[in-house]
Amino acid sequence: MLPPEVQGVLDAIVDGLTARPAELAAAAAALLVVLWTVSWRMTRTVVTIAHEGGHALVAVLVGRGLTGIRLHSDTSGVTHSTGAGRGPGVVLMFLAGYVFPPLLGLGGAALVAGGYTSALLWLGVALLVATLVYIRNLYGAFAVLVTGGVLGAVATWAPPDWRAGFAAALCWFLLFGGLRAVRELQRSRRRRRTTTSDADQLAAITGVPGGMWAGVFGLIGLGATLAAAVIVFMP
Repeated sequence: MLPPEVQGVLDAIVDGLTARPAELAAAAAALLVVLWTVSWRMTRTVVTIAHEGGHALVAVLVGRGLTGIRLHSDTSGVTHSTGAGRGPGVVLMFLAGYVFPPLLGLGGAALVAGGYTSALLWLGVALLVATLVYIRNLYGAFAVLVTGGVLGAVATWAPPDWRAGFAAALCWFLLFGGLRAVRELQRSRRRRRTTTSDADQLAAITGVPGGMWAGVFGLIGLGATLAAAVIVFMP
């Protein structure tokens, strides 16, 4: 038996799911895009942009020198910064990558639930413009421009219902996509296909095993997804 408080929250979410079919459809569409390998490969770069944007933003906030961001056609990316190789600021910078997409999704879900759909889309455009300034390769510039163009076009020309649905689906895509990216990281580490991931970098800096850091990424992403469900579907 679940505690009454937990059971009450779950019951409220279930009631909200049935009462909000449009929001449920947006979440289901985003989940399908993330789970279907073909669509995931086509859209994963959006999660990478958010991932590298998280590194870049925190690097600036902790006083590091941001020198550039590169996005690659295999959906990988790298953010270059200057400064000390250790310390809390570096830890926060490496931690930001995998947790930034779901946190963006959570913040966006709060804006959509509050009726600020247009503000969310234009905020996304503004963040992409800021990211574009630091892009240092052609594919990265193309990916950021296309993503920003789509957001701007929807914000400008889409009917209100379509705009709201797109914004909601985008938030869920960042939440679910962030979780899948962490899952891919964990699988790659188990198969020893990567030794330079954010989790490995954090392990080298802190002495805490990389697997534990990957678990932290996943827990934060899962927590953000559950919080978004409460915000959107709680009556």
